[in-house]
Formats: sequence, structure tokens, C-alpha cells
Amino acid sequence: MLETERYGEAMETLEFLLGCEGQNEQRRQEWSTLLDWLRVAFPGGSEDAYNNEAVLAGEEPEDRSETLRLRTLEKQRENPHYEQELLQLAASEPLTERGQIALEQLSYLDGAEADAWLADWLRNEPLHPLLQFRVLQTLRRRGAVGTVAVRRDGTWLELEIERTPLTIQEFPSAVDDVLVRVSDQTDSGDPSLFYFARELWMQFMMAAYGTADYVELIRGEENELDAWAAALHAQASEAVEGGRRAEEIREAYGITGELRFRCERAEKALKTFSRGGGGR
Repeated sequence: MLETERYGEAMETLEFLLGCEGQNEQRRQEWSTLLDWLRVAFPGGSEDAYNNEAVLAGEEPEDRSETLRLRTLEKQRENPHYEQELLQLAASEPLTERGQIALEQLSYLDGAEADAWLADWLRNEPLHPLLQFRVLQTLRRRGAVGTVAVRRDGTWLELEIERTPLTIQEFPSAVDDVLVRVSDQTDSGDPSLFYFARELWMQFMMAAYGTADYVELIRGEENELDAWAAALHAQASEAVEGGRRAEEIREAYGITGELRFRCERAEKALKTFSRGGGGR
């Protein structure tokens, strides 16, 4: 369900499992932790932009996108102000599922006026880094080009719209290299830890896009990748298992000397993001 972005269904399944008796306590804790994270990351659950319950949940991602595209174009034909209404919805409910789907619908429309509005929104409003990235994706899907300024942690970033990754595969290979390292270390243990780590990592990469951390990572230096992999593994372990195995995990990734300081910085960045931090 996580792989196909069926987050509403995942929440419902976890809620059901937590209501069942006789489950291993550690497993229940993992389910509870994952459910709490999903509720924070996807507060709208399974409602779509039309307030219908999981209308598209059973469809393949490609089918769902095409269905939403056709609906959006039909709505625009019926209502000449529909694009403006979507902009207002995205701005008024930016962190809800309805607001996120409004952004997706905007990617199926075009018009310089809306492009300018979205770029101004990025420049002038204190948006969460994840939302900044999704607005950049919307602009790219709409065919916009050029740079746009976004404020992040007190500094301004000039980001090229056309270079914004639209899929996991479009991120630089270093992003996946970190996950490969974590997968190698978790393969013989609990696979649910890796699934959580992967979701956390991709959310963090979107939020960190264009920052100094991101730029250093995508250079692909081996020590840098090891430091981030160890930090990601440690943060996922703390979140899912509730324990503190950071030192043991650092040893598994060969984190010593000066690399330890880099790993601790990465752990801090991931921890801040996991707790809802990071912003303007």
C-alpha cells in the first residue's frame, strides 16, 4: 500500500490490526508508530478532492491519474473559474489531502497567470518544505520553466523548475544508493524497518531538495553516503522500535573518526524532520 501511495487504505488496515487481540507487543508498537506517522504525513486520509471516500483507491496509479485528469478537464469546461478555485483550495488547505489533490489537478491545467500565482506563493508564504517541493512539481508538470526563489531555514534558494524530480527515479543515483546500504543492513532483520526508512528518506529528500545537505549528498562520495545511511537506519530504528541503537548501527556502517561528526549532523537533520521541524 505504501509503495502504491494508498495511504488511506494503509491507515485503515493498521487501525484494524491494532483492534485485533493476541498480537505480539513489539509488532503492535511498530504498527502504532507507523499509523501515527501516516496520520501526520497524510492528514486527509482516504478522502479525495470531491469528498468521496477512496473513490480511486483501488485503481493503479496510472489509471487514477488519468481519471483525475479527465475529471479536472471536465470540471474546467463546466466552470471557467475552476482553476482559480483550485488555487484557493490549495492555499487554504495546503496540508490536507484535499489541498494536495488540488495541486495535482492544477498540474493538468495550464496558464501563465496560475504559474505566476504559484511562483509568488512559493516566494512569499512560509510553506512547509514538503509543500514547497510539491508546488515545484506542479509548476514543472504545468510546463513552467526558469528559476523560482524559495526561503529555507533563513536562506534563499534559487531552484530551476524544470530540474525538479517528478518521480523517485528522477532523483540522483546517490539518493537510491543510501537506501541500498540500509536495505543491505536490514535485509536479514525486520523488513518493516526498511519500508519505514524508505518512506522517511523519500519524504526527507523532497523536503531537503536544493539545500546544502542535498547538494553534498548527491555528489555521491562514499563516506557521505555511509553517514546518511547510518543516520537514516538509526532514525528509523528509534521511531519503529523505540530503542536507541545508534552506536551499534554506526559501527555496522563503519562510522569512525571525522565521519562520526557528519553522521551525527545527518541524524539531527532527520530527527528534526521526523518531529515536524524544518521550514522557512
